[in-house]
Parts: sequence; C-alpha cells; structure tokens
Amino acid sequence: MFEIIAEPNRRAILSLLVSSQRSVGEIERQLRMTQPTVSKHLRVLREAGFVESTVDAQRRLYRLKPEPLKEIDAWLVQFRRFWSTHVDALARHLDRMDSHQSTPTKSIPTKRKTKSKTTWPKPRT
Repeated sequence: MFEIIAEPNRRAILSLLVSSQRSVGEIERQLRMTQPTVSKHLRVLREAGFVESTVDAQRRLYRLKPEPLKEIDAWLVQFRRFWSTHVDALARHLDRMDSHQSTPTKSIPTKRKTKSKTTWPKPRT
C-alpha cells in the first residue's frame, strides 16, 4: 500500500478525489497531466483497491474507496502518540518564544542596503 501512495502523482489524484468523484478529463485538467499518465495512475490505484469507477454516459467517474486508507490510518495510530508529544512540545516552545519577543527590548539599528548601480557592458564595435 505504501509503495502505491509513495508516488506523488497518485497522492495528488487521491487528494483530488477526497472532495468528490472525478472523470479522467477533470483529473487531467486539475493536475495538468496527460491522459495516458492519469489513466496509468488510476489503473494502479484501482488495482490496489484505492479507487473504483462507474460509467456515466460517455465518461468513467473515479471515486475513493475508504477501506485501504482506513488500514493505513489504523497502522499510523501507534505513531500519532509520538508525533503529538513532539508537536505539543514544539507548540510550548513557540509560545515561550512569542512571550519573550513581546517583551519590550531596545531596538538595534541595522544598516540599510543601497541599490547598486547596474553597469551594462559596452557594445562591441
């Protein structure tokens, strides 16, 4: 599963399909990919069970299948505790930095950068 979603174009397609089902043409336009590229990635996603398709008149519409994503989410649960601990520590650190920056301090003047004059090379004669 991770090999399938490791590919950036497939992740982009999955992200598009989160909001609603889409046709190959819509995916092409949104992601600025060629039709063969979109079709290739959709085939891989369909065979892996990440998407399914239905036919609507002349178009084939693709939508997400949540089951494989739920499996990935279940596996990631064990790591969320690790992330949340570190994210919480980062938030506390940033809060402390904000409180230190909000205390008045004497400002130190800095040198201003001046624009340098552009000199063009002389044309050959």
